[in-house]
Amino acid sequence: MKIMMFVSNPFTNDPRVYIEAKSLVKNGYEVTVIARNLEEENPSNESIEGIQVIRVSAPIKPRHTIYGPLWNELGLALWQWKAYRKALKLNFDIIHCHDLDTLIIGVRLKQKLGLPLIYDAHEIYGYMMTRTFPYFIANLFLLLEKRLVKQVNHIITVVEPLEEYFKDITNKPISVIMNCKPLQSLEYQPATNSIFTILYIGSLHQGRAVPMLVDAVKELTNIRCIIGGIGHPDYIRLLEEQCKATPNASFIGKVPFNDVIPMTKNADAVFMMINPEDMNNRLGLGNKQFEAMVCGKPIICTRGTHSGDITDKEQAGLTVEYNKEALKQAITKLRDSSELQEKLGRTALQVAITKYNWQKQEEKLMEVYNEVIYSSRH
Repeated sequence: MKIMMFVSNPFTNDPRVYIEAKSLVKNGYEVTVIARNLEEENPSNESIEGIQVIRVSAPIKPRHTIYGPLWNELGLALWQWKAYRKALKLNFDIIHCHDLDTLIIGVRLKQKLGLPLIYDAHEIYGYMMTRTFPYFIANLFLLLEKRLVKQVNHIITVVEPLEEYFKDITNKPISVIMNCKPLQSLEYQPATNSIFTILYIGSLHQGRAVPMLVDAVKELTNIRCIIGGIGHPDYIRLLEEQCKATPNASFIGKVPFNDVIPMTKNADAVFMMINPEDMNNRLGLGNKQFEAMVCGKPIICTRGTHSGDITDKEQAGLTVEYNKEALKQAITKLRDSSELQEKLGRTALQVAITKYNWQKQEEKLMEVYNEVIYSSRH
């Protein structure tokens, strides 16, 4: 059975797409990912652990100017057309679209080829677009999604709040497959750093409180923070400058997939504070949450968000108000108590073992595919 996946990034730093594709290959599927080669710095064809990756160049490269968002949407539309044309030259049995910006490709292919279509919604795309566009434009994406999901066979999403959102707009079958990580060990292993080390590796944008973290550690002693990831160039430039001016903060840039878990194991705590006014972030659970759990590390989250609620419920870290002073208190509390670090870390690992691990999510992914295949044949 051949799967055609679509993702609008280069498939270099998207752990969800990678782990799902890898699980499908492991279970006997042939997986091809058509990705977007934004800066044309990645190979146009590549095999990654049995996953065939085809990167289609964006005809219009992103611009970071006042008109950048509209220009970038035009580039996305042209990429969608090229990706659609590329897919028509290939053989496949199931279409799997990651996020709304690829769903339009999947719907067109389904209409032309009559193949089953899975929609994998990592977030609520219209909510995300409020970071870039006025609300009336962002609402257009919500309306588009509501129309397109009528064409899908099955919806996959990442957390229960997003499942509830989709239940309100469609009667299509929905499965929650969280961004959990594979178990690394069944035994708690404390870090051995001489200086308390807090880690953040992930998306870098205004919804994440990473600059607040740098400001906080700047005012603390016997602390260091390590920050990595990718994001908007202007945001990255300012963050790099901020870290250079902060002796105990390091910005390491883009981090390969396979380095994230080892780096998390070596940290004392994981940072994942998010702006609670960002609707998408407030409803979601970041990769950091699950990376911290499988590595047995306490996490610091924002109170009043879904990630904060899970952290409190599972006693897997600390939740604080969204401000620098509250963050400083949380960091200090962990720094000054190895007992607290161990208690929270052990609990985090235990809930990963019993509940939040990729092995359990992989079983649900295979159930979705079995159901879609069965439904398409009967």
